Amino acid sequence: MIYPTRTAILTAAAGVPLTLVVALLVPGRWYAALAWPVAVLVLTLVDGLRGAGPARGRALLALPNTASVGAPIEAVVQVEIGGTAPRRVQVALDYSPLVEQAQESDWIALESGKGAGRFAMQAVRRGTVRIDRLWLRWKGTLGLAWKQRIVPVDAQMAILPDIRPVHERGAQIFQRHALQGLMAQVDRGDGADFDALVEFRTGMDRRAIDWKQSARHAKLHAKEFRTERNNQIVFAIDSGRQMSEPVAGLSRLDRVVSAMLLTAWVALKLGDRVALNAFDSRPRIASGLVSGVAAFGELQRLAAQIDYSGEESNYSFALTNLSARLSRRSMIILFTEFTDLTSAEFLVRAAARLVETHLLMVVVLRDEELEDFVARRPESADDVTRAVTAAALLKDRLMVLTRLRHLGAHVIESEHDRVADRLVQAYVDMKRRNLI
Repeated sequence: MIYPTRTAILTAAAGVPLTLVVALLVPGRWYAALAWPVAVLVLTLVDGLRGAGPARGRALLALPNTASVGAPIEAVVQVEIGGTAPRRVQVALDYSPLVEQAQESDWIALESGKGAGRFAMQAVRRGTVRIDRLWLRWKGTLGLAWKQRIVPVDAQMAILPDIRPVHERGAQIFQRHALQGLMAQVDRGDGADFDALVEFRTGMDRRAIDWKQSARHAKLHAKEFRTERNNQIVFAIDSGRQMSEPVAGLSRLDRVVSAMLLTAWVALKLGDRVALNAFDSRPRIASGLVSGVAAFGELQRLAAQIDYSGEESNYSFALTNLSARLSRRSMIILFTEFTDLTSAEFLVRAAARLVETHLLMVVVLRDEELEDFVARRPESADDVTRAVTAAALLKDRLMVLTRLRHLGAHVIESEHDRVADRLVQAYVDMKRRNLI
């Protein structure tokens, strides 16, 4: 495709006053007034035909095979133009809605008709990015004509849940808890499973003395316990409309999925069994219980399948269905979000049935936008209205969370960048206290 540049259009427009003057002064030779625009048109055509034509442009696009949601991505474009190549070429990509582009297009310098450029992007949603085409365009030697070509490419990249916290903070969490003695307490201590019969030592709990065995051995012996393994940890992720809203550039759903994966990895390392469930208006994903660190890849694959939904969450249906499939007491970690008291009432009723049998933990992200409205100094009547509305919503939210705590559920309301650490800390603490 060849079309005029802005320079050509402005040059042609600059001759309009002169054309009108000639037409008014010499009406009999009005056709002379067309000399200027015709000359610009001819020069534009000549500029478009000279040098390398659009068909001589070729390009290759390279993308990483996978990327984590929220992570920066770098795409590499290699350009080659045959014939009399220009000094530089402009490249634009057909971006996917799953990524955000730092810039719409970029110029690539060419040397001997070849060059390469890098495009910065950021993954904002999970899924498969497909880029089917890109645009190349460059100017002719006179700068009057654009030469453009659409180059078909076949590049794709899978955007997966963010497991960087697992790699970056997983080892740190284990090291920190080991230094504090928590991991040793989790493995052995005041647990529920009998581990060994040992000779009673000073400092041991007298209630652990086994009097029958002590009488048989004529020496005090005590039972040593260890914390029960193979606990069932079930992650229930609400993928409804409220969870698709962005928080600091990423959706709430992606934030909690990253926290879930880190906690699941820790749970698998500690010998517990883990299951993943996702729901909106109905259950969408319901996995079986898995154990062992080798099963973490399966959890990551299932987490990548959790889709963004625009439907309202049905807590009664989803949580009742989940409870019916659990045959023993489990720790259920529910990630959700609510904004109105009607949906929150269904959540409270469903939670009341769960806490009768299971240990329930509800994880929500703090609504920093509402808190900012309340804390901001009002400068107009609209600011006052927003602050009053936000305060009412936060009051309703606090009331719902308080009701959940009174029912016996454990509630974590955290900032988006601290939810993973707080959730792992709460899980390890409950395991140390034998609450699971």
